[in-house]
Amino acid sequence: MTGLFERHQPTLQAATDAAAKRDYWSAYPEVPSGKIYGETAKDDGLAAYKARLSQPFDLPGHPADESPVGMEVSPFGPTLGITYPAASVDLHISASRAAAPQWASASPEVRTGICLEILARLNARSFEMANAVMHTTGQAFAMAFQAGGPHAQDRGLEAVAYAYAEMTRTPLQAIWTKPQGRGEPIVMEKHWRIFPRGISLVVGCNTFPTWNSYPGLFASLATGNTVIVKPHPAAILPLALTVEIARQVLVEEGFAADIVLLAADAPDAEITKDLVRHPAIAIIDYTGSNSFGSWVRENAGSADVYTEEAGVNSIVIGATDNFAGMCSNIAFSLSLYSGQMCTAPQDIFVPRGGIETDEGHKNFDEVASGIAAAVDALLADPARAAGICGAIANPATLARIAAARSVGRVLRESMPVEGLEEARTATPLILAVDAADTDAYGEERFGPIAFVVAVDNVTEGVNRAAELAERKGAITAALYETDEARILGAADRFAAAGVNLSVNLTGGIYVNQSAAFSDFHVTGANPAGNASLTDAAFVANRFRVVMWRRPVAA
Repeated sequence: MTGLFERHQPTLQAATDAAAKRDYWSAYPEVPSGKIYGETAKDDGLAAYKARLSQPFDLPGHPADESPVGMEVSPFGPTLGITYPAASVDLHISASRAAAPQWASASPEVRTGICLEILARLNARSFEMANAVMHTTGQAFAMAFQAGGPHAQDRGLEAVAYAYAEMTRTPLQAIWTKPQGRGEPIVMEKHWRIFPRGISLVVGCNTFPTWNSYPGLFASLATGNTVIVKPHPAAILPLALTVEIARQVLVEEGFAADIVLLAADAPDAEITKDLVRHPAIAIIDYTGSNSFGSWVRENAGSADVYTEEAGVNSIVIGATDNFAGMCSNIAFSLSLYSGQMCTAPQDIFVPRGGIETDEGHKNFDEVASGIAAAVDALLADPARAAGICGAIANPATLARIAAARSVGRVLRESMPVEGLEEARTATPLILAVDAADTDAYGEERFGPIAFVVAVDNVTEGVNRAAELAERKGAITAALYETDEARILGAADRFAAAGVNLSVNLTGGIYVNQSAAFSDFHVTGANPAGNASLTDAAFVANRFRVVMWRRPVAA
């Protein structure tokens, strides 16, 4: 044993306890403070990021038989100019296969200790990672620090904790004694070992390259599988940093660096499909669009596939005792990272006849205008708007906004963020439509696009939102209601649709947010994804328990 397991066991135990209690706990501080990470950490992280620019990204010993790749451009304007080693699919597979026996033979404790050390080192470099995430995804710095760093690390730790619990559920050995009446009992010596499935492929996304990739990466690694990390071509750097750190720890602990590989590629010359179809791939973790998710499931052969895909997230408004707080909370949810979150709401169902509030009755237009006005107030200060909205990761999102303007009555126009003229930016576009206009609001329109949908009553709103989740998928839902019976009824209906529900959020918690060790992210029960981050089902099928036995004397 390398000693890392003992060093990090308190963290592992705390993570296991937190997952059981589902209360608030985090191993990695989310505040980018010099008092926590070191007085020079912020400057050091920025300097480390800048030193990467316009340079080859060095991964010592990484297999490469093709020309380096790299065409990342920051959504805030600058070209990164970083190139990464590139290899054919066959070379990735052969290198991963060669490293596999050593990793598979390591004990769960050794593998878990190494995973925990990787996470600790990632946390120490959170400022460097924040700059990498910011300039590949368009997230503002504070969000990039939290989501790309500590929050992603917490999700990785959560996966490791679940994996260790499942791997150690069965003892390593036992003496089995079966009585035989008057005869001598049958006594067997039995041994069990954890055997990994094979090569794991992690397909990263553009918008949350670490947060969405770490659960699958660390679940597979902890359970003994070698891992090929396939980043999105527009967001290679965050996962390249991750692979770099993982390979360093593996080598230091006497293991082959190729247990973790980086499959970088170029736009329009991606190797994802060839990797997915390769018969040596045993596990696939995928985050992205429904269309490519369907392709992955259809072409993955015998590999186990874990997906987080797209969905239509909804808010239903029935009544509120804090109208201003409700509007402000919704405004932040619509504006955060310009709606480029899988958890961001899109459809807001409001009764045509209006709702009852602490400010008296509000008709449909007053509710809709209240939300639009709250967005305006939130984003009135350019510096705050830049910090909340960030930049648009993909130019296609701007085209999507332009196309959406014609499908409803514009309540609030989308505009660029003042002061970020070099960046791609857009504030929320809010449109009013009728419940009958399903072509407008009934499909995901990724980005800062929201619909206020007129329905007959709150029950119709709940049913339409739940039906959309069942047909199109949804990761989140929110309800504003003061009647307890209607709240419980909505909880039942959304549960049947496989959607996690938030009720009456008016303060500092938003429907977009998902807390590790407490909130299950995605249920796996509707088309928005077939797996949940993180539960036992997410990790337990990544290995098999294999036995050998023999008779012993009574």
